[in-house]
Amino acid sequence: MDIGVPRETKVHEYRVGMTPDSVATAVAHGHRVLVQAGAGLGIGAGDEEYRDAGAVIVPTAAAVFAGSALVVKVKEPQPAECAMLRPGQVLFTYLHLAADPQQCRELLERRVIGIAYETVTGAGGTLPLLAPMSEVAGRMSIQVGAGCLERNRGGRGILLAGVPGVPAARVLILGAGIVGTNAAVVAAGSGAQVTVLDRSVDALRRLDARLGARVTTAYADARQVEAQLMRADLVIGAVLVPGGTAPRLVTRASVARMKRGAAVVDVSIDQGGCFETSRPTTHAEPCFVAEGVVHYCVTNMPGAVPRTSAQALNHATLPFILALADQGWRQALAADPHLLAGLNVAQGRVAHPAVALALGYPAAEPAQVLGWAGAAA
Repeated sequence: MDIGVPRETKVHEYRVGMTPDSVATAVAHGHRVLVQAGAGLGIGAGDEEYRDAGAVIVPTAAAVFAGSALVVKVKEPQPAECAMLRPGQVLFTYLHLAADPQQCRELLERRVIGIAYETVTGAGGTLPLLAPMSEVAGRMSIQVGAGCLERNRGGRGILLAGVPGVPAARVLILGAGIVGTNAAVVAAGSGAQVTVLDRSVDALRRLDARLGARVTTAYADARQVEAQLMRADLVIGAVLVPGGTAPRLVTRASVARMKRGAAVVDVSIDQGGCFETSRPTTHAEPCFVAEGVVHYCVTNMPGAVPRTSAQALNHATLPFILALADQGWRQALAADPHLLAGLNVAQGRVAHPAVALALGYPAAEPAQVLGWAGAAA
């Protein structure tokens, strides 16, 4: 199969869909890999390194899209990229369609096969292609949140760790999943006063077993969330509904009652955000102030550390890339229910129930999708 790897075009996105090591493995499986010139520069991988791995270097994204049956990216296709997609082409990337109705419409109109990293499942209901970026984003959230608390950025002027005789900052983490756990690890390690809220007692129990007295855990009922928000200096939004929009846990009125100069890092922004005051931002302009609170709502946080994140992502995605290329998309999906869970759109229909529910489309049954006559392999 011809696999295409375009250069990412989202603002300050430096990751790449396939590293040279991944390309070499795909080539060893008998596939041709088209890589756009300069696609790997953000991770320090030049065109020559890709050539050595067996890639064919092409000058433009148009050449990648035109020559590939399977396109492997990191972030959702931007409008110019959507225009290059064609019916039956397989797109494997993060999509986050529930929070992006315009992109969903374009993919449906193009009749592409859109398989989203964020809804591919693993054993026990895990999300193996979301997990590595959630780990990165969770750890980064404390790093960027500490910067947001600096006075020159509109923050309260608080050092996260404090100093002898001066209390450390209070960090509130909403969600004890992968993002929340990694945020708690870094925050606790910095010496901050950390509280984690979740509605899963099992998740809180796992976190307590890992970090013990270094964090305080509590059940996330409405009164507890409100009370903790009023005390917090830094709040991390780390809630997730697989494939769907994030629940709005914090209203604008609640944000307005927080401490002046407190900071919010909404890691859930890819799926719409869990604060009513959140709106997507970029690495070029990552922060804004709403209701006196500094907000950091960058939709591609791991893109700022592309060497780490691209390698971690490729370790997770490569087996699925090979399955799609070796078997064709229909056979690969039919053989693996976990990969099938990643199917979001196909042949002009929405194929994931959470996306369909969020955007008001009827959901196609997976068996129906795989059995459509004339569907591209």
